[in-house]
Amino acid sequence: MTENTEARTYESASARIEEIIRRLDSGEAGLRETLDLCKEGRELVDFCARELEAVGQGLEELRLDELVARLEREGAAGGGAPEAPR
Repeated sequence: MTENTEARTYESASARIEEIIRRLDSGEAGLRETLDLCKEGRELVDFCARELEAVGQGLEELRLDELVARLEREGAAGGGAPEAPR
């Protein structure tokens, strides 16, 4: 791979995937280069999928934190949770 994995970002990986697709679509890549590009592309796609999953989990945690904070505020303002019907 041409890029340092420590400095890799979703955006840079996505841009590299686009470059790989253009090279493969050009029909100019030889057999060995095609194999190498496919391997690199697969690694980049896996990396992007992991990044998207991590961001999705982070957003879900933020939503849960916001929900808890809102419920706590509403509970404090209203004197607690409403009682269940008897």
